Amino acid sequence: MPGGTPARHRIKGNPWVVLIAMCLGFFMILLDTTIVTIAIPAISDGLNASLDDILWIQSGYVLVYAVLLITAGRLGDMFGAKSIYLIGLVVFVVASAACGFASNPDQLIAARVVQGVGGALLSPQSLAIITRIFPAERRGVAFGIWGAVAGVAAVAGPTLGGLLITYASWEWIFYLNVPIGIIAFALSAWTVPGRGEQRRHHFDIVGTVLVSVALFLITYGLIEGERYHWGTIRGFVTIPLVIGAGVVVLIAFLLTQYYNRREPLVPFSILRDRNFSLMNLVSLAMSFGMLGMFLPLTIYLQSVLGLSAFDAGLTLAPMPLVSLFIAPFTGRLADRIGGKYILLTGLVLFGTGMAYLIAVAEVHSSRLTFLPALLIAGVGMGGIFAPLTTEAMRGIPPRLSGAASGVFNTTRQLGAVIGTAAVGALLSAQLSGKLTQSAQQHAQALPPAFRSRFVDGFSHVSGSLDVGTHHPSPALPPGIPAQVADQIRALAVDTFRVAFVDAMKPTLLLPIAVLALAAVSCLFLKGRRPTPPETSADETAPAQARPPH
Repeated sequence: MPGGTPARHRIKGNPWVVLIAMCLGFFMILLDTTIVTIAIPAISDGLNASLDDILWIQSGYVLVYAVLLITAGRLGDMFGAKSIYLIGLVVFVVASAACGFASNPDQLIAARVVQGVGGALLSPQSLAIITRIFPAERRGVAFGIWGAVAGVAAVAGPTLGGLLITYASWEWIFYLNVPIGIIAFALSAWTVPGRGEQRRHHFDIVGTVLVSVALFLITYGLIEGERYHWGTIRGFVTIPLVIGAGVVVLIAFLLTQYYNRREPLVPFSILRDRNFSLMNLVSLAMSFGMLGMFLPLTIYLQSVLGLSAFDAGLTLAPMPLVSLFIAPFTGRLADRIGGKYILLTGLVLFGTGMAYLIAVAEVHSSRLTFLPALLIAGVGMGGIFAPLTTEAMRGIPPRLSGAASGVFNTTRQLGAVIGTAAVGALLSAQLSGKLTQSAQQHAQALPPAFRSRFVDGFSHVSGSLDVGTHHPSPALPPGIPAQVADQIRALAVDTFRVAFVDAMKPTLLLPIAVLALAAVSCLFLKGRRPTPPETSADETAPAQARPPH
């Protein structure tokens, strides 16, 4: 045997190397859901983009990504998870480079849409490949690491984005994906086992069209709701009508899947699995809670405490870092005893940590004030991802893991969109009233002649989240004394800070309540069951791909 061959065989098909490749791709696509937000001012200046352009630069990626996940997951079952994953990586990397080279907003929006296609193709395959290459009794650790990557990516986006914008330019938030994607492609192409036996497939065209239309309408309505104040878009078309139509089409999709006896896009057998269905609801609730809290906290850290984007990311960093270290251990424990009570404990700790953080958040809080809360939440987060995924995928046959992964990733993404929309709407409503109350209190420090005008100025400020990036201030009349003008500007900043904290605290009770419901629902999980067969006609890992027991 030629020199180096044994070492090469130890790497090729090694499940832990495959896991690294999967996590690289997964990290990259999740990073792009948050990293762009911090670059919006720089992109707006660099491309002379309008507000509508900016909204679609942010939303285009998420919209296409969420719509295509279920279809992409089934494509992996049909044509091989490795093949679809590699195609998705190529599409995503090429689109990322195109984003960096964009010279106008239309080019950037188009490239972002193509990015979403690539992300949707590769995302469900990462979980499907991990499910197939790791035996059931060893998946917990792998799922823990895979899930912890999601938490790290959520916080790394603003931190890394702030760093790149500060020391380079906005284009580099996209160029960064190119080397990461190339490494992930090389590792995946070399180490991931290929397809096994070829067999013919029937593609569910009706199901694909219905689920795509349904998810588009629901996701579009949730993303654009705040922009249209949850009212009329044009003519008789309203946001509630769009979302309602999406729900109706989704019901029609489920009916077609139930009666499809040939090869449905979503085999109903996976939905009959109580643990899988229950874990999808918990995943939706977890994403609702995590991403729902992320937006107000990011605004709070930057606009109230005055931190830079980079420092705000560093402030939150202990939570995902602790999670990254805890997750493999909770994953191993879930392999041994099952994930029911680990998941329950994790959700309770995460919710407790975030409730503690909200309780201590004040206008003049220091960054260290939040450290105990973030550590508690980080330990809880580390106890969520591994058992959540383990319990969801435990009873799913490997030949259906792509379809199951597509559904699982879709509910996670919808949870993030619903959470952001719901919390954003509630925060805006709270902020409208709190700004007026705060203005009335702060106006007492002004000379009587300026008090009513100061309050009126804030009463006409919208509760839109746009105020989160710039402190609102009432217009100053001409000829006002300089000393009074300076006093009004300072009071305006204080007015916003107090109002935002007062609005944020009751708003964030919503995601915490959703997390509490998710924790309670874990009590209905079934106990551990016999392991399903580990091989399939679609894709079979070779013997050397199995990790040691």
